[in-house]
Amino acid sequence: MVKESRVDVLIIGAGPSGLMCANALAGAGVDFRIIDNRPVGVAAGQADGIQPRTIEVLQSYGLAEPLLKDGAQMHLCAFYNPGPNGGIERTGRAADVTAPTARYPFKITIAQATIEELFIDSLKSQGITVDRPIVPSSLEISEDSEELLDPSSYPVKVVLDHISPSDTTPEREIVHAKFVLGADGAHSWVRKTLGFSMDGEQTDYIWGVIDFIPDTDFPDIRNRTAIHSSNGSCMIIPREGDKVRFYLQMSDKDVMDPETGRVDKHKVTAENLINTARKTFYPYTVNEPKEVDWCSIYIIGQRVASNFSKNERVFIAGDACHTHSPKAGQGMNASMNDTHNLAWKLAQVLRGRADISLLKTYELERQKYARDLIDFDREFSALFSGKPRTSENQEGVTHEEFLRAFQASGGFSSGIGVHYMPSAIVDTIHQACAPNIIIGQRMLPQIFVRAADARPVEIQDMLPADTRFKLLLFVGLLTSEQLMNVRRLAEELQLPTSFLQKYDYPAQGKTQSMFDIISITAGHKDDVNFLDLPPTFRTHWSKVLIDDTDVTGRLGGGAYPRFGIDEKEITMVVVRPDGYVGMIAPSTALECMDKYFGSFLIGKTLNPGE
Repeated sequence: MVKESRVDVLIIGAGPSGLMCANALAGAGVDFRIIDNRPVGVAAGQADGIQPRTIEVLQSYGLAEPLLKDGAQMHLCAFYNPGPNGGIERTGRAADVTAPTARYPFKITIAQATIEELFIDSLKSQGITVDRPIVPSSLEISEDSEELLDPSSYPVKVVLDHISPSDTTPEREIVHAKFVLGADGAHSWVRKTLGFSMDGEQTDYIWGVIDFIPDTDFPDIRNRTAIHSSNGSCMIIPREGDKVRFYLQMSDKDVMDPETGRVDKHKVTAENLINTARKTFYPYTVNEPKEVDWCSIYIIGQRVASNFSKNERVFIAGDACHTHSPKAGQGMNASMNDTHNLAWKLAQVLRGRADISLLKTYELERQKYARDLIDFDREFSALFSGKPRTSENQEGVTHEEFLRAFQASGGFSSGIGVHYMPSAIVDTIHQACAPNIIIGQRMLPQIFVRAADARPVEIQDMLPADTRFKLLLFVGLLTSEQLMNVRRLAEELQLPTSFLQKYDYPAQGKTQSMFDIISITAGHKDDVNFLDLPPTFRTHWSKVLIDDTDVTGRLGGGAYPRFGIDEKEITMVVVRPDGYVGMIAPSTALECMDKYFGSFLIGKTLNPGE
């Protein structure tokens, strides 16, 4: 008898993208399974860079602390170009993260295995493990349109083969799922099964990569460094402990098999890579490494999947839907942010609180991002792999050109500049109420002071990724007239027709309520009595903040002018569960808020007599 089972979400692939999704769904109390075809997780190598926005996202799940403690931090980037004596010389240094609003103004490098371990430990603490080694062998989606539109149906059938250690026939299992996520890497079985193409191109750039403990007199070995030399390019990425990663541009003769014209991986040894580095680093020396951790080779391919979703029932994420060069340090970041975007939407649809059409915004938001990423990567890789300008090569890339591209792309490469376009969940009609909180971008970091105990708090820490919409109510300066306006707003929000009453489902077990209200007043901490606010706007003593400095005068203050918010008005900012701003409205435009939430949420059914 073949075993049959049912599950709400089946996640295929336990890399960073699949694990991010699993961890988010576990926190939301969703019924899911995560499988992987490898008997164990990754050991060495693979991705290693965590961008500033990804640190913020991991912080919103309570997972950033170990990375901040154990990872290497890249604060500076150094640039080297050909010097007059045939070797390289330093032509400049710049901040590695140029996005001015980054809460963490640095990048972290740490092994992919450590990131995966973080998620696996978090899942373990909730009694969940990755099922492995399991390989999917077939996937069918129902063609019944009614069934596809009913979120309580199980229209996806996946056959799984449990691989046993010996050569015995694998044990079969049939899984009926409501939703399936293919997070199964660049050679995604799910993507191929769905018939989605990967659109883009393979470049001619061949790169070697090596993780090792170096012995060198190169002065910037602990900074991220971009080297353009007449002998090829190199990117240095400092790693945790004493380790360093080199990305080295290889010439065809170093890596090609002359007979087949193909890349011969056996030619890429640690010794070859170190020899290439020696030529690139001249006049600096690179001695025999103290220890080599891992080395590999890759040809840069820049591609995006034609679709990210089939009938809003089967989704692909991570490398399964976009591949690009590692030097821009985006791979693992883009992958984790894909499923950070998807998980809360799945949770709300499965709870019956959001319409299934909400899931269309996953492809809409993440495919555009992936295409922008490939465009950025194409330009950056070409500049990085291009020959530098020298007296003999006037057509080459100048230091100024490279630095300009490096700084212009800062918002994008850090993840800080991700900007989702208008849709059901991004409504820009009242952007003018807070011109500097950009609708469609993540909520800016800002320190406020808690009204009850004067403790400084970072607003991002009050926006955990817990599937709830956060309503930031900038209630202004609490004059007696303003307090009357605030109380009137609270009364309007208590009406059964208001979005707060229609859609604010109560919390049940691991299922959170729909809204979390945080009030932010202008004024001085000595003058604000948070108990003056109506109970609707102070659901807990910790949820009222003041735009003022802390007792030292060093932290906080200045948010109203920084955001462009008028302290005489009441301004409502809706932050989505993934930390992105979905809507801003003045208190006089409640009907816009009703319309916004009404476009994707399902109202509570009232019992007769309510």
